[in-house]
Order: sequence, then C-alpha cells, then structure tokens
Amino acid sequence: MSTKKTGVDQQLIRELAAILNETHLTEIEVEQDDLRIRVSKQAPAAVQAYAPAAPQPAAPAPVAATSAPEEKPAASSKNAVPSPMVGTAYRSPAPGANSFIEVGQAVKEGQTLLIIEAMKTMNQIPAPRSGTVTAILFEDAQPVEYGEPLVVIE
Repeated sequence: MSTKKTGVDQQLIRELAAILNETHLTEIEVEQDDLRIRVSKQAPAAVQAYAPAAPQPAAPAPVAATSAPEEKPAASSKNAVPSPMVGTAYRSPAPGANSFIEVGQAVKEGQTLLIIEAMKTMNQIPAPRSGTVTAILFEDAQPVEYGEPLVVIE
C-alpha cells in the first residue's frame, strides 16, 4: 500500500494567508508539483469571473464627465479612493463588458469599483463608503501606483 500524503499542507495555507495580510492582496495562488493552492479573501466564483485579456487597440473611452483642468482638484479631493497597490487598473471585468461604475452612479459601501491586476492576480477594489461617483481618474488598462487617486465618491 502507498503511504503517500493526500492532505493539504495546512502550514503552507497559513503562510499564504499571512502573505495576503502583509501585502494587502485579496488573492494569492501557488503551484508545487501536482498541487495548486489558491487563498482568497473573497468568494472564488467572483474572482474567477475577472480575467481581462490584453487590452485591445482602440480609442480611449471618456474617463469622466469633467474636463481635464477640473480633474486635478478632484484628484486631491478628500473623497478620492486611492489605489491600494501598484498594478494595472481595469474598469470592467473583461474586455467589452460593462464597466463596474460610471460617473453619476450611486454606489454602496463594499461594491466593486474596479479591479487591479497585480502579479497576475485580479484584486477587486471595493467602495470604502456609499455615495455618488463624481469622477473616474484613470483609463481602462492603465498602470496605477500605490496611493494614486482612482475614483471620487461624494
């Protein structure tokens, strides 16, 4: 008989969960031999739905209903939602899909505003509070920096 261990390495899962907490990511996946482990802070079905392909060449969509000079004050607004990480920001779950939010839309606390791809992991960025989206400060598939204002919610 074989004495091969068939259980999951719980210590590895604990270490991956600790990495999630330390880096403020929402998901991490590791593969060793025939074993693949994904640790996520959200429902797996929601994460699997987000898999944007490479950006398609097209004219950039309008970002906000405001003109460029007015976006700078909005970016410094105390109501701006900053990027929690470095990565590529996407306005929709997949190319050609409807955007998560639009300017003028009411959002509820916890509602997904956008996703940021970091290290091939899609991270949902939730609304920190309820309100109305008054500006979207990034273009789809745009690289973003930590702390960069992304959305203004009044």
